[in-house]
Amino acid sequence: MNAIEKWPGEAAPQHVGRRVAGTVFGRDFVLWMDSNMINYHEICVWQGALRFAKLTGDKALAARLIRRFDPLLGDNPKHANTAANVDTAVFGSVPLEIYMQTGDKRYFDMGIALADEQWAVPADPSRLDAVAREAVKRGLSWNTRYWIDDMYMITMLQTQAYRATGDIKYRDRAAAEAVSYLDVLQRPNGLFYHTPGVPFFWGRGNGWFAAGMAELLRVLPDGHPNRARIMESYKKMMAALLAHQDAEGKWRQLVDDPASWAESSATGMFTYGFVTGMKNGWLDAATYGPAARKGWLALVSWTNPDGLVRDVCYGTNAFNDRQYYLDRPRITGDLHGQAPVLWCASALLE
Repeated sequence: MNAIEKWPGEAAPQHVGRRVAGTVFGRDFVLWMDSNMINYHEICVWQGALRFAKLTGDKALAARLIRRFDPLLGDNPKHANTAANVDTAVFGSVPLEIYMQTGDKRYFDMGIALADEQWAVPADPSRLDAVAREAVKRGLSWNTRYWIDDMYMITMLQTQAYRATGDIKYRDRAAAEAVSYLDVLQRPNGLFYHTPGVPFFWGRGNGWFAAGMAELLRVLPDGHPNRARIMESYKKMMAALLAHQDAEGKWRQLVDDPASWAESSATGMFTYGFVTGMKNGWLDAATYGPAARKGWLALVSWTNPDGLVRDVCYGTNAFNDRQYYLDRPRITGDLHGQAPVLWCASALLE
């Protein structure tokens, strides 16, 4: 573990995480498309900051992050999410995190309602496409669509519900969903297509899978009927990622394409997968420790003094064209890049 336990001052996880967490404040919520619902990458940063605040014992930061929720409470909230899709449903993971830190049942009720709605088949079946209808027949979520992002979004909401309630149905939902996605999207090389019809190993898309499997394995006990399958796929992916990391500790926009550019959000998510695996004894520290260290130092090098992360791939739909992925804009401060830094900082501090 020595490779990920000692850091120079400017790279210390508590210092970097505090800078990045500070970027949450002083701006409006990022909304999903043209709706009144808060978007998933806002949620990933917010929840990451809440966990970071708890781990570091920063009560002032935690209080500010919880107060940020005030406009979303009451009878006429500023924004109100539903489980319309995976991107809006994952919102429930934030009130569940606040509930677990405060015991305030208002947050519990809001979060658990979304976790349950994600499995409650809509009264109007016309809302479901053929993929969702088949998924429901198999006991899966009606949000199922087999996009790579979903492995984190569905998993995070349901595992948070399990943590908040202790009810194994939430854990088992996430595990069944994960196995279904593994069957459809993971390729023999251990990496994942963006969607079944888009045969590219997009960096951040694979990052969602790496983080989602790591998150889920933390709550699946030995002997769970789906644990061995998920662990096998996770380790296969981690081995593939180890082979594709560059000399600077970075991963690329297309994981297996050396002509594509180094991208920070994927690097953060993969590093999180490595660190979590080592901390839980799933990955050999001697093998993965140096790679995790390089990954974190690469993230630190991408993080500006104001806490904004550079070289983040702009939000990306699935498109069956290699050049589309290579041409995606690189931006600074995008929330897709902020969140994985907070996840990594927390994982390193656990």
